[in-house]
Amino acid sequence: MKYTADRLHRALASAARWISTRIEEGRQERERRPDSGDISITTVIIWVAAVTGAVLIAGTIAIVITKYNGKLSGL
Repeated sequence: MKYTADRLHRALASAARWISTRIEEGRQERERRPDSGDISITTVIIWVAAVTGAVLIAGTIAIVITKYNGKLSGL
């Protein structure tokens, strides 16, 4: 049991070191490039237009299917 506890302790210590190292690397990168991760307004406009277009197309298809559903079932 002691052997398992020692291995678990070493593994947790190693994981803690890795996590703290990754956090520190991220902090240093953020200090080096403070503007990274910013989304430009153009990207937002393109995404909004794409989602709006997709919703309009899906809505149009739903309306057409609903309108002609009775006529198509008799074919």
